[in-house]
Amino acid sequence: MKKYLLLSFVLIAFIILSAYSYSYAVNETLSNNVFRLHVIANSDNEEDQNLKYKVRDELIKYMETLTTSNNTKEEVIQIANNHLEDFKTIAENVIKENGFDYDVNVEIGNFSFPTKQYGDISFPAGFYDALKVQIGEAKGQNWWCVMFPPLCFVDVTSGVVPEESKANLEENLGQEEYDIISNDEDSEIIDFKFKIVEFFENLGIKLANN
Repeated sequence: MKKYLLLSFVLIAFIILSAYSYSYAVNETLSNNVFRLHVIANSDNEEDQNLKYKVRDELIKYMETLTTSNNTKEEVIQIANNHLEDFKTIAENVIKENGFDYDVNVEIGNFSFPTKQYGDISFPAGFYDALKVQIGEAKGQNWWCVMFPPLCFVDVTSGVVPEESKANLEENLGQEEYDIISNDEDSEIIDFKFKIVEFFENLGIKLANN
């Protein structure tokens, strides 16, 4: 009996370790190849949420003038870093034009994100490099997109990422990682893999916050 219990324990430990290793590898690839934009509203009231979207729109327009489809992630981060003051000024101007006087904090770093869906693309929870824009007290719901590969510059209201943008995303990720975040394939195996990554990354975020 002790022998079977030991074998069962070893098997369970192996399965958990394998799942964790898989989750880490997938999230590492995603994190290394994705740069996100994160805009956080002052509060959840309707006016602050609408203001958040107006700030978002102007920031995306400006970023679109600075980058091309041929940029690498490192180049996009460097461009954003070189124009941090411009981003802040744009956000402040939008805020003032709409009758508010909120402060704005703009920074680039590696931040934790919950699982998020962008149209028919879903990114699991994890730590990602991002340009974070905090409006006022930054206690409201946030908005995010992917600045690299460029998914910000598509119609965010359509609910579907264009095929060209998906091709760009797939080109910068491995096939395994792209299959996991894309909802193109109706596969229980892919869904299960996504949940594995999501579980371990959510656990990692909780541990990091404690």
